[in-house]
Amino acid sequence: MRPHGWIILDKPLELGSTQAVGAVKRNLREAGLLGKGKNKLKVGHGGTLDPLATGVLPIAIGEATKLCGRMLDATKIYEFTIGFGTETETLDVEGAVTETSDHRPTMAEAEAVLPQFTGPIEQIPPKYSALKIDGKRAYDLARAGVDVDMKLRGVTIYSLRIRHPELVSGSPEVLKQVQDDEPLAEITLTATVSKGTYIRSLARDIARALNTVGHVTMLRRTKAGPFTLEQAISLDKLNEIGKGADITDYLLPLEAGLDDIPAFDLTPDQAKLLRQGMTLDEREMIGNPALNGLFLATENQGSPVALAELVDGTVKVVRGFNM
Repeated sequence: MRPHGWIILDKPLELGSTQAVGAVKRNLREAGLLGKGKNKLKVGHGGTLDPLATGVLPIAIGEATKLCGRMLDATKIYEFTIGFGTETETLDVEGAVTETSDHRPTMAEAEAVLPQFTGPIEQIPPKYSALKIDGKRAYDLARAGVDVDMKLRGVTIYSLRIRHPELVSGSPEVLKQVQDDEPLAEITLTATVSKGTYIRSLARDIARALNTVGHVTMLRRTKAGPFTLEQAISLDKLNEIGKGADITDYLLPLEAGLDDIPAFDLTPDQAKLLRQGMTLDEREMIGNPALNGLFLATENQGSPVALAELVDGTVKVVRGFNM
């Protein structure tokens, strides 16, 4: 049976997202599951992670690749550390130092400035990013020495808080934390953000608001859409698939990427019509679901048929699934 669904990889340091997709393809090939020619399974990722970032990387297999666009638009959660005192050209540890400062902020100052970066904000993306400028990647232009003019873009920071150290053992009410007036060499934050948010830009802007400079020294994605670290597997676990391990032990179903919308089970005749690209009248749907907007159309108690949309009493296919 051909696999369709999601492998959630806990992406290790220094592995690019495209390389991670390649690793999944290699394991599918070694397991005899990838196929060839017109029958070759598609594999894609649901949101780029920098090589210097780790954490949740959803990788779609087969029909789940039709949902990669939704995953790119999904809310994500990151933990990241800002090292104060130096700013780099890449805004992370990889780039050359471009600016320094002797000033170090305090915990109290950091707490006070975070509300400025919560809610809808505007940020300038890093020059070393995959954004396209006149058809070329910004990082390619930057590496070629071209002065790249990055435009302001609107994003939303849903929450932003300081991640304090672990609780003292045996004393859950007491935190081991620095004093409010102690200068900080670095600080670790947790951010829940909208699509298009650059954590490196956020770190740069927070540091500057604290009258210093800084860059990201650690970046880890803990959630992407519905997927969390609890569902993620290591690269070593991924490699077991190519050695004969049952892929179903690691594969999440296609519908796991759609847990934010309702599902409705169709009759065989209704499912057939949607598969043919036809529309349905809401009044003809048995057990009228009173749906509105997007929903997952299923058959046989859960087998995905299509991502469908109900508009003005008519059900239309947004993306059909050939399972």
